[in-house]
Amino acid sequence: MQESVTEFRQLDLADTLLSALDSMGFVAPTPIQAASIPLLLTGTDALGKAQTGTGKTAAFSLPLLNKLDLNQHKPQAIVMAPTRELAIQVAAEIKTLGQNVKGLKVLEIYGGASIVDQMRALKSGAHIVVGTPGRVKT
Repeated sequence: MQESVTEFRQLDLADTLLSALDSMGFVAPTPIQAASIPLLLTGTDALGKAQTGTGKTAAFSLPLLNKLDLNQHKPQAIVMAPTRELAIQVAAEIKTLGQNVKGLKVLEIYGGASIVDQMRALKSGAHIVVGTPGRVKT
């Protein structure tokens, strides 16, 4: 873990991600982000715990987005969420963080929506899949 990370620019993140953070008004990482992003960028597994609203989604999403190979049009990460509402929220946040990543495809998979449409979207290529356990196992 890097000591005293006070700005996102201190982290080894792609310029596309830094510019997205700037446009969102984020300059300094939260404690969970400062602790986890450097570890995750090295490929180290991590388990983080923090209260609601502390930036946990960005804490794992920024390193994930930083490591994607956009030339591979297949899932490189699956993010599980306990509810469809949270899956939608997490996917939206990942898309916002990756707004400057050209060609990024994030797909939500959850019950209550057409599985045929979701499978079609998956076959057309997605880099990150965000879904609920019941639908993802299908």
